[in-house]
Amino acid sequence: MLAQAPRPDTLSSAFAALADPTRRAILARLAEGPATVNELAAPLPLSLPAVSRHIKVLERAGLITRTVEAQWRRCAIRPEGLRSAAAWIAHYQRFWAGQLDRLGAYLDATAADADTPTAKESPDASPDQ
Repeated sequence: MLAQAPRPDTLSSAFAALADPTRRAILARLAEGPATVNELAAPLPLSLPAVSRHIKVLERAGLITRTVEAQWRRCAIRPEGLRSAAAWIAHYQRFWAGQLDRLGAYLDATAADADTPTAKESPDASPDQ
């Protein structure tokens, strides 16, 4: 019996699909509403088979759905497909925002310390004291 290759997790699949600018353009178009494969391919400088391959990647990543209506294949965005990526980004956004806030506070404190003259720098201090 042949072992199947493990399926990548949904987060990795979503980011891999989003890594390509053509696929991001397709998602941007689908955010406006459902479209056929031909409608999605029209503005792109790619062949219809190339666009179909991009659509398959998006579909496997769970970012879009495809339905067949008569002879048309209609695509629609699947917002829940982006939830894992959005949650991951939100977690790290909070982390980095906290880190940057702490860095800002440290820089403000060190700048305030640098503005405070020491006894050596004070114009009133004489060298004999």
